[in-house]
Amino acid sequence: MKKILLLLASVLFFSMSAQKKGKDYSEILKSNNIYEINAFLRDAHPDDPRRSVLKPRVMEMMKEYIKNAHPEDQKVKDMQEMLALLRRRPSTKITFDEMNAIIKQKQIAKYKAELAAKKSTETYTPSSAQNAFVVNTSANAAIPNAEAEEFNMLMNISPIEHQNKTVKILNSLFDNDPNAKECIVLIQNQSDCNIIVRMEGVGTTKYRLAVPAHKDNSIVVEKGQYLFTSLVCGAEYASQKTIQRPIMVALGSATSK
Repeated sequence: MKKILLLLASVLFFSMSAQKKGKDYSEILKSNNIYEINAFLRDAHPDDPRRSVLKPRVMEMMKEYIKNAHPEDQKVKDMQEMLALLRRRPSTKITFDEMNAIIKQKQIAKYKAELAAKKSTETYTPSSAQNAFVVNTSANAAIPNAEAEEFNMLMNISPIEHQNKTVKILNSLFDNDPNAKECIVLIQNQSDCNIIVRMEGVGTTKYRLAVPAHKDNSIVVEKGQYLFTSLVCGAEYASQKTIQRPIMVALGSATSK
């Protein structure tokens, strides 16, 4: 009886601790949502007794998802990576340096493949002025894509321009010199719309980067202070960023950082 009371007290304590962080995990034992359970494992105290129940459950759910997934399902790779992390550690939580290293290796592999192919390996749907998107207003009005022509122009660069850009990005990815004057910016577009991200620095220093829907793209910029702006499916995004080392910016969906 004492053991049961102790377990209940522990669950209550850790549940209250999680709620203080802004997330309510009081009903997590009833959850069958992979991402919700994964978030709990990431946030919960290492000694939380619910871990012993939820970790094997979510691993089985991930295996089942991978087994039944469509061959072109883009979530499969993420599930495989999360499953691999869970096999090695209590959760999929990783440090900033670990995350940065993973992103860096993915980018190196991507741009090495593009350099070998002498062309972009990305597939995307070109923008059209008639590709109207709906803004979240009371009128639910559709707005034409005013940046369609500019987006297509930025994506449609010559093979020589693409090769020069790829070489510059790879050089930046391999450059570990903290005194370097430039560094790389990776933009992840999590929205359903093609976007252009504009970076305005001091004086005439300006950059623009086209990023297809649900894709990512990179650019090498001078270190410094920048105002990032973009239209993400009609919603205005603006953020001031200090760039002194490689950064990743995720735009669209529920998160804009």
